[in-house]
Amino acid sequence: MADNLFKRQEMKKVLMILIIGILMFANFAIAEEAIPLSLEEAVAIALRDNRDILLSTESARKAKLKISEARASLFPSLTFTSNLTSTNGLYSDTSNQTANQATLKQYLYKGGKTINTIKYNQYNFEVSQALLDKTKLDTIFDVIKTFYTLLLAEDFAKINQQILENTKEHLSVIEARFQNGQASESDILAIKESLANIEQVYEASQNAVETAEVLLKNLLYLDNETKVQCQGQFAYEPREVAIEDALLTAMKIRPEIRQYEAQEKASKAAVEMAKADNRPSIYASWDYYSRSHAAGTNNKSWNDYNIIGLTVSWPIFDGWATKSKVEQAIVDLRQTQLTKEKIIKDIALEIKTAYIDLKDSISKIRATESEFAVYQDNLSVIEEKYESGIASSLDLDDASLKYSLTEFNKKQAIYDYIIARETLDKAKGEI
Repeated sequence: MADNLFKRQEMKKVLMILIIGILMFANFAIAEEAIPLSLEEAVAIALRDNRDILLSTESARKAKLKISEARASLFPSLTFTSNLTSTNGLYSDTSNQTANQATLKQYLYKGGKTINTIKYNQYNFEVSQALLDKTKLDTIFDVIKTFYTLLLAEDFAKINQQILENTKEHLSVIEARFQNGQASESDILAIKESLANIEQVYEASQNAVETAEVLLKNLLYLDNETKVQCQGQFAYEPREVAIEDALLTAMKIRPEIRQYEAQEKASKAAVEMAKADNRPSIYASWDYYSRSHAAGTNNKSWNDYNIIGLTVSWPIFDGWATKSKVEQAIVDLRQTQLTKEKIIKDIALEIKTAYIDLKDSISKIRATESEFAVYQDNLSVIEEKYESGIASSLDLDDASLKYSLTEFNKKQAIYDYIIARETLDKAKGEI
């Protein structure tokens, strides 16, 4: 009986250990498993979690709150003050006095400063919105470029691995021929030198994959331990593009254009704000006073009274400080206008450059397609010869490698086309 109980307890311990081991292995497997990631998913994650976008969003939110702050000047201000004093030693008895004051103040005119301050902050909010759109545009472009760079780097690493394996096979063949006296030692040394170079290139290509993956995870704000597996392909989709239409589109929707148009309006409002310091200000006020009896009198009642006033203030001379402020604001306006003109020129150049790169990439694709067709046909011929026993496995491997190289060259040309296309879309402001 005791033995059976002991055995059951031991079985429970063993079962518990197995369960814990299975769970630990499962967690380890999940941690090591790469997360499949499409381009659309990558862009969605970046728009949600990228810190540059989130920072720009908060800046836009702050700029919007500045509008509310400026509008507060349109409303009256109400202030309440209460004071309690106790006088000892001056009179025969201790004298306590209470005073309360309520002040209502409303500006009627401030030289146009209030309304121009509101406009200034509204235009700055438009600037912050344009900057947010620009940040999104740049981030989406960076995600797309990094996504396809990672795909291309992975293919390049696979090609280098295939070249490495093919070179090792050639080395084995040369060594066998050397043993039979059909190859020299120089042939072996040449192959070994090539092998060493290929190993270095293969290692560099693996590092390029790791670098691209780290960059993509940084854009998506993913943990460094997270493994991602990009799911996509290099597809060539021809598109007709007219450079004149691209320029017109950019002038309408490009964030930088909207940014500096709003900045120019804000600078004009800033000039008027500076001029307001030289203009009169008018405000109406109502003060209500309530205090206890005055010390040293027999009056025990409270003294309540109110004052209604209208105040006009006009700065006559301030040492030309306002004049300097106005001139500074005008300089800022001119700088904004010059920057806007420069941005327009830069955007036009950016579109023209992207358009030329797009045309060049299309030419490269056509050239690689012709080369790809040649080596695809060559591989088919070698496969038939191999099945007939005419060609060796090494011949088949060489043909397969050449085919893979031309296929990679085609992918690289399509990669250049995709990047040029997205660069043009970014220049237009349409990503």
